[in-house]
Amino acid sequence: MKPEQDKDHLRSQIEEQVRAFLEHGGAVNAVARGVSGRDAAEPQPSGFRSFTPRPREERTYVPEVVAAIEARRRKPKPPKSSRRGKPDLVKRAVYDDFGEPLRWEWVERERR
Repeated sequence: MKPEQDKDHLRSQIEEQVRAFLEHGGAVNAVARGVSGRDAAEPQPSGFRSFTPRPREERTYVPEVVAAIEARRRKPKPPKSSRRGKPDLVKRAVYDDFGEPLRWEWVERERR
């Protein structure tokens, strides 16, 4: 598994590459803001989302729905019971006809 590079390392690598490019006679052309390298006549690739700003949509607030959501959010939780939902079990021996213990069984404790 390759170790991931952090942003500082990547930034320094890119700066080094740009500096080496400029030292070997390369030049950077200024491009006007908003100009794209794509040909406008070509169709956009699938899954392409435009980042052009859209007009702000008006929102319709429904106070009843908001109140219901807030009421559910503030609904008190039931207190946790000290019992964990397990019955009181007691280990009891099961005997054969001669009074010898055969096995142990867990049975529910008798309540008085």
